[in-house]
Formats: sequence, C-alpha cells, structure tokens
Amino acid sequence: MMFVRGHRVASWQLVFSLLMSFSAAILTSGSVLAEKIGPWETDDLFQTPRAEWGEITDGVREVYYEGEPFQGHQTRVYAVYAQPEGEGPFPAMVCVHGGGGTAFPEWVRLWAARGYAAISMDLAGCGPERKRLPDGGPNQTDEFKFRDFDESTVREMWSYHAVAAVIRGHSLLRSLPQIDANRIGVTGISWGGYLTCIVAGVDNRFRLAVPVYGCGFLHHNSVWLPRFEKMSAEQRDRWVRYFDPSQYLSRVKCPIFFLNGTNDFAYPLDSYRKSFDLVPGDKLIRIEVRMKHSHPDGWAPQEIGLFADSLLKGGVPLPRLSHVYREGNRVWAEIESQTAIREGHLNFTTATGRWQDRTWQTVPAQVEGRRVWADWPPEEASAFYLDVVDDRGAMTSTPPEIIR
Repeated sequence: MMFVRGHRVASWQLVFSLLMSFSAAILTSGSVLAEKIGPWETDDLFQTPRAEWGEITDGVREVYYEGEPFQGHQTRVYAVYAQPEGEGPFPAMVCVHGGGGTAFPEWVRLWAARGYAAISMDLAGCGPERKRLPDGGPNQTDEFKFRDFDESTVREMWSYHAVAAVIRGHSLLRSLPQIDANRIGVTGISWGGYLTCIVAGVDNRFRLAVPVYGCGFLHHNSVWLPRFEKMSAEQRDRWVRYFDPSQYLSRVKCPIFFLNGTNDFAYPLDSYRKSFDLVPGDKLIRIEVRMKHSHPDGWAPQEIGLFADSLLKGGVPLPRLSHVYREGNRVWAEIESQTAIREGHLNFTTATGRWQDRTWQTVPAQVEGRRVWADWPPEEASAFYLDVVDDRGAMTSTPPEIIR
C-alpha cells in the first residue's frame, strides 16, 4: 500500500464556429493566454520591455529595463546578462536572487559556461554595486514584504514588483534573436525560490522551474511566523491570497525541481512538502541533510544543470523516485533512471520541535533493480525520506514523509 499519500456542411456559420473553437482551444491550452492572475496582468508583462544595454565587461553585459510604476513614478530594473560563445539560438535561464542578493555576474557566467544565456536582475531597487537607483522599485526588506495593504495599494508591495520584474526579464530575454524562446527556464534561491514558485504559476511560457529553499505556506511555518502573528486575521488572509506561493503552485504546468535542506532556517520541511504536493504535474525533489543556505550553495548543485540539460538540451534525465511505500518492515520507492544507480540512503530524524534544530541520521539503503529499500526506520522517527545517487554523483530523493 502507499504510505502517504458523413455529411458535408458548408456555411459561414460553421466556419465561424470552428474558428472560435480553435481559438478557445489555443487560449485554454495555456500557451498564449493573457489574463489577470492574482494582482498581475500577463498581457502587459508578456510584452517586451524597453531596455538600455551597456557594454560587455568580463563576458557580462549590463542592461536596464522598464519595471512597474512605484509610488507615482516609472521604475527601471537593473540586470546582468551573459551568453556562451557562438551565435545561438541558445537555451536560457532567468536567475532570481534571494534576500541580500543582487544581479549576480558570477551566476550568469556559471550558466554561460554550461551553454546557456542567462539574465539576473536586481530586485531591491538597486543598480551596480548595490547602489540605490533614483528610479528603482521597493527595497527588499521585510517591511516592504509584509506591510499592510489593500486593493488600492497591492501594486506597491515588494512581491508584486519582484514577480513583475522577473516576468519582464523573461519577456526581454525571449525577444533577443540569439535566444530560443521555447527553451527558457527559471531558477531562484531563498526569496528567489519563493518568487520562482509564484512566477512558474503566473508565467506559463517557462519550460522548467527550479526553486531552491523557497516555498509557500509561509503562514503555516517559516521563519516569518512572528510577522504573521502581528497581523490581523484579515491582513494575514489578504497577504496569503495575493502573495503566498500556495495560491499559485497548483497552476504550474512546466516540470519543476525543488531543492532544500533538512534544517533550513527559513523554509522548513513541512511547508516544503505541502508546496511540493500542490504541483499537479511533472515534479522532482532533492532534499539534502543540512544543506547550507546561501546564494553560492544554492546555485552550486550539479543536479540543477543536469535537470535543465535534460529538458532544454536533450541531456540524460536525473533519476526519479516515487513516493514512499511500506511493505511489512520495509520502506521502498520505485526508481526511474537512465543512469546506473551507485547507492541509496534512508535519512530520518527521531527529534520533534523546530525543524531547524532536529538531528538527522543517514543509513545505507539497498538498490535492487528498479527499487531502493531500507528497513523501517525506528518507530520513534518523526520524519524520513529515501534518496539515490547515480554514477554522475547526482542525487534525488523522495518527498519527505512528515510523521510529526
């Protein structure tokens, strides 16, 4: 059992009817549909923004593009861009930073070295060297993220501007002649992962999404619970309705790859598992015991590049594991892999309380054919998951089983 979970007719009326049906089919397919999702108007955000390009320095080119109006004035978004050698058309990635981050040149260089064009934008209203732009958007502070708002001020919120800036950056990237618009993904780290979860549900043009650390259900459990506790019930419900990724993840149509650690200080495993479960389609997860939380640690895992390669460059896919099953005293998961599986592990904790403080143990699991299995973890286990590592050293896991 699963552990968790013919007559010929010729008339203008018929032609008109067929055309309308065809148009409706295109619109409902999600490929060209422009609509309002949450506070975002996609028919506007999907247009190519005006942009001013700078010179290339060390393989990276600066660009300013138009953002959303803020406090009565027009804004610009600062970004950096890099691409591989050659003429293209290139696959591409949109890179979304987290708290304390900026438009990282090293991040777009990393993707260029992988054979991708890439754009990384500043989401804190800053320009080069993190200096405040006179026409920048809102600061990336908790005050701007969690302050009270209503229908008339929802577009003054940081999350509104940040999501819009990411989508506009995507629209700019798609407009470039050297870019293959059908092969673009998005990845984000921490608050950038949070934004990636929303963006993937709002912008149906992406081919893949990779949120690292960030997730939804921040009001259920996250480092920001004290912020929600200070809100009235009405304020909290309004923030969640507009800006929590839990409202958008069920709309994700592209393949999505979640990465996090067991003890992440900001985005705990229970909220992460709930976020993963909301995605109805193709999804993959990688949980690492005590994965460090930083921008360099967030963009470092080789699995991110391999996942992108498999979808955008015809590369070999990552191993996939099913949910966990239980048979007697064993737990196991199905393996789908085109690579040889080198090893497997059972990871579990018997601790309770704050996820950030729990101690985890890792023991070997057996890999037999298309199955990875291990003896049932101790009865006092509060959470566990299985993982496998292939002959490339690439690791993926089952979704974590949360017992208590």
